[in-house]
Amino acid sequence: MKKKLFVLGGLLAGFIFSNAQSIKFEQETIDYQTVKKGTDKERVFKFTNEGDKPLILTNVTASCGCTVPSYPKEPILPGKSGEINVTYDTNRVGPFNKKITVNSNDPEFGRKVLTIKGVVAAEETSTTK
Repeated sequence: MKKKLFVLGGLLAGFIFSNAQSIKFEQETIDYQTVKKGTDKERVFKFTNEGDKPLILTNVTASCGCTVPSYPKEPILPGKSGEINVTYDTNRVGPFNKKITVNSNDPEFGRKVLTIKGVVAAEETSTTK
């Protein structure tokens, strides 16, 4: 009997969390434009669950160690919003174009790639004579 309840519970959970989530990002690319070295590091990707089942972000990773994403670990209920915060190491001078991969239980976009880009300007050097 316990085995049947366990299987039934698993099937019910699979039904609840399947095929009806829909993640919608306000923007999929964030352009830092030009920022000064060591400043203005963080950006936010805002999203909404437009489906009728809870949305779960299973993993969010960056294309390199200079970019660090953080994301909600709890399910995002239907109609609710969430944020993925991304911090880029602006101590690295020059142009950048980094990818953030978002894995979720959204059946249409199980994997979504977001982009941050911009240029980190070198500090101005003072030449006093």
